[in-house]
Amino acid sequence: MSLISGLAAVAAASALSGQAAPVQERPETLARLLACRSIAESTARLACYDTAAGALDTAERQGELVVLDRAGVAETRRQLFGFQMPALPRLFGPEGAVEIQSVETTLQSAALAGEGRWVFRLADGSVWRQIDTERVNFRNRPGQAVQIRRASLGSFLLTVGDSRAVRVRRQ
Repeated sequence: MSLISGLAAVAAASALSGQAAPVQERPETLARLLACRSIAESTARLACYDTAAGALDTAERQGELVVLDRAGVAETRRQLFGFQMPALPRLFGPEGAVEIQSVETTLQSAALAGEGRWVFRLADGSVWRQIDTERVNFRNRPGQAVQIRRASLGSFLLTVGDSRAVRVRRQ
């Protein structure tokens, strides 16, 4: 299971249960590793570290624990830009962390869907559907620069090249 689908599953499960996922200070395997610091006797402390490090490695390899550095968190936030999952931000650090305001990528393809609205497939793998009814003219060519930015009331505006902004929702 990929990290993104795993995180989405956690968020969806908490949303479906009607309860927020419990906030856990640290995973138990990490807490055990850190507890080894309090052992005064060197041999016992080393044995504790070896055992805890082995358990941490096993948990990470089996997918029970995911370790992300700041760059990994930033990339994951970017990939999830536009999804509305209220429980998700807690997975990426403390409240008040910098929220992504816009993403720039390129157009892979665009097609008219029902009612004259566009569906945009972007190079980063995301798919966005036009939700306003305004007509938009743009150069429908792969490789065109695309910017998506946050707008009011939780909506997003997508601009292809120099076209006017289109109100969109992530699919």
